[in-house]
Amino acid sequence: MSSALDVARHHLDVRLAREQRERRLPAVTAALVRRGEIVWSAAVGTVDGRAGGAAATADTQFRIGSITKTMVGVGVLRLVADGSVTLTDPIRRHLPELDPALDGVTVTALLGHSSGLFAETTGPWWERSPGVSWEELLPSIRLTHDPGRRFHYSNVGFAVLGRLVEQVRGRRWDAVLADEVLAPLGMARTTYSAASPAAQGLGVHPYADLRHVEPEQDTGAMAPAGQLWSTVDDLSRWATFLAAGDPRVLDDELRTAMQVPGVVWDTPGQPWTRAYGLGLDVFNRDGKRYVGHGGSMPGFQAVVAVDPATGTGVSLLTSSTSGPSPALGWDLLDLLETHGPEAPEPWHTEATDHLDLVGEWFWGPRPFVISARPGDVLDLGAPGGGRGSRFVPSGDGTWVGQDDYWAGETLRVIGRGTPGVHLDLGSFRLTRTPYSPDGDIPGGVDESGWHA
Repeated sequence: MSSALDVARHHLDVRLAREQRERRLPAVTAALVRRGEIVWSAAVGTVDGRAGGAAATADTQFRIGSITKTMVGVGVLRLVADGSVTLTDPIRRHLPELDPALDGVTVTALLGHSSGLFAETTGPWWERSPGVSWEELLPSIRLTHDPGRRFHYSNVGFAVLGRLVEQVRGRRWDAVLADEVLAPLGMARTTYSAASPAAQGLGVHPYADLRHVEPEQDTGAMAPAGQLWSTVDDLSRWATFLAAGDPRVLDDELRTAMQVPGVVWDTPGQPWTRAYGLGLDVFNRDGKRYVGHGGSMPGFQAVVAVDPATGTGVSLLTSSTSGPSPALGWDLLDLLETHGPEAPEPWHTEATDHLDLVGEWFWGPRPFVISARPGDVLDLGAPGGGRGSRFVPSGDGTWVGQDDYWAGETLRVIGRGTPGVHLDLGSFRLTRTPYSPDGDIPGGVDESGWHA
């Protein structure tokens, strides 16, 4: 008898095959990962788009375009981790050759596409042209918006970040990533230039079944914006790192900081579906957050996206300038969830030292409920929503908020074990009864108490 996952794999195979035929993709490979394990992968088509060509496989390299930026972002955060750079540093502190007009541009702004830099260079279309040197690129590094004011995607900005890595480390940015990021994660098939077997980048005629060979340039100083090649197996490893981490590469505090939306990709008249963290896209799909990135170069399109909460992710690579339908990656994730859902971990009892803190508390007359979770975590949730957060222990008898309004704020228990016990949360008072007179409420309480 077939398992649910076998049924899911059949649906996934069919969906990918239909996409390859209907979108006339010379080659397409895809993989789905769950908690570090590839549960499905497939490839359809040939590396040159011809019927007699070598078949694409999960080990076929494709150019990944702007997914490169996510790896450069990790490289920059490694500089932050070792104290060489801070996120608030003006970029000219490290690259003084930049125009003084960029004095207000910080490392954070560059990572989050809020630097105000132009999207592209002043020269020929860089993705299709021989690369230029850093010195030749400098005139293209210029402002079009005030730094920090809005989201404006900038390929040039990531060229600057790649140069930052080179300046601090004293060698090429891609060599730094290969040694410090890719090798520890086992991503041996992610390289600067194509390494066989690799797909050929192709354009497909819109009205005839004909191909057009696209140029594959070394993009020089712009390479940190989109140069690298990879496979779906390697990108599955990358998705797993983004979701679960690896202390050899980056500590969890910085890794999760990458995933916090900093600026929103705003489309007037529509709810936001895409934001940017630190070198990462944050996708809002009906309230569920995925992190990752898309990528394109002439002849190639790519996607990697993962749910950090579950570790379920997709990687997708195609050798077509036109690329797949935007829904393909999401469809693959949906098919897996529909036909091969993951069973939840069983619930079990868990001891807590904080039973005296659980239950109802009041901020003035407004009720909140605290629940105890494993690991001494406290959940503060308001009935009906609003200002809810997880609080993790800080080791000194206090807790630190993790979410929304309370992120980074301290929760203290005052007078624990006494009738006047109350909570201090960012100077606010929460008491066991509304406006408890024993709660040391700033400004005091009505001497008449609750009355008509």
